[in-house]
Amino acid sequence: MIELIETIVKSLVDYPEDVVVTVNEDDRKITYNLTVHKDDVGKVIGKQGRVAKAIRTVVYAAATNESKRIHLEIM
Repeated sequence: MIELIETIVKSLVDYPEDVVVTVNEDDRKITYNLTVHKDDVGKVIGKQGRVAKAIRTVVYAAATNESKRIHLEIM
């Protein structure tokens, strides 16, 4: 899943080397924390959050076989 998130986000940003995805997992959910360069935050979020919503939709669809809930947070 980390590779999927990195692949999507690195194609959108100007500083792909600064894309970092970390994972926090507990009993009920898996949280992916996405960190990008400060100049690329707007590109990842998009107008009215449309790009962020699209990224989350793809990630959630790819995780349908997981037994835990998946969350993607953009830091």
